[in-house]
Amino acid sequence: MQKRKLGKSGLEVSAIGLGCMGMSYGFGPPPDKQEMIALLRTAVGRGVTFFDTAEIYGPFTNEELVGEALAPFRGRVVIATKFGFSPKLEGTARFTQVNSRPDNIRAVAEASLRRLKVDAIDLFYQHRVDPAVPIEDVAGTVKDLIQQGKVKHFGLSEAGAQTIRRAHAVQPVAALQSEYSLWTRDPEAEVLPTLEELGIGFVPFSPLGRGFLTGTVNQATKFESNDIRAGFPRFTPEALEANQALVDVLGRIAQGKNATAAQIALAWLLAQKPWMVPIPGTTKLTRLTENLGAASIELGADDLHEIDAALSNIEVHGARYPEHLQRLVNR
Repeated sequence: MQKRKLGKSGLEVSAIGLGCMGMSYGFGPPPDKQEMIALLRTAVGRGVTFFDTAEIYGPFTNEELVGEALAPFRGRVVIATKFGFSPKLEGTARFTQVNSRPDNIRAVAEASLRRLKVDAIDLFYQHRVDPAVPIEDVAGTVKDLIQQGKVKHFGLSEAGAQTIRRAHAVQPVAALQSEYSLWTRDPEAEVLPTLEELGIGFVPFSPLGRGFLTGTVNQATKFESNDIRAGFPRFTPEALEANQALVDVLGRIAQGKNATAAQIALAWLLAQKPWMVPIPGTTKLTRLTENLGAASIELGADDLHEIDAALSNIEVHGARYPEHLQRLVNR
């Protein structure tokens, strides 16, 4: 597996990371814990050194899973986790209340250190921008944690360009994590140029469109009540049917490359910038193998032009989040 550096931070990770949320939460009933531990350790064996989790995944159980699975590889892997929400109890409205007060950031750091079984958090993201707390206070609090040796690098998630600049002026931001893929290209207008200017790495989450770009999700797909996609406008049957044209194009291009649609979607991201590291999530060994295979697919300028030209006339239907969650992005 090739390595990449996240901007000018010096933080080096595998070219493709692993998003771990679905191993505990978000896409139906959680899989067997021991199977997920085995999958995480297999990923390490195949060269993955970058793993993404958060306190609210579960809540808390995903950090515990990742901490247990990766304990034997301490010092050889990079674990990113996140602060910035007030987790709710099961059965309540969950994870919509942002909370980046300095006391909460410090408390989350201590709890995450215990659950991850590490001495320092490799990359500590603000999960969503909190309009009630100046970003300078957030960055300053993480700066203190870095000086105390509890955190190594500071990150932001779904932040807008001006927020990134303000945070970076207080504590250098190593990486921004935001949704980015062939059907979610919002960061291209302002965010990516800002990251390039400031030397900040970019970590696209949901690089396969929460499964849609793999070609395995369509208008007939039924989502369970505890699958977050059940409440997302982009995953209504009508939107899925309208967006199928995008997957059809991707499939045709993949066929010409002797690859899968998922591999082309990931290879496209890898070809955008050398400081970009996608983190596709999976709970299946076959999908892990498929995703990691994307690192060996090279897309040249002609390939990229073909993809952009083929997709330029396809309009993506449906917002990526329901309104109460959409308000939390690009602040």
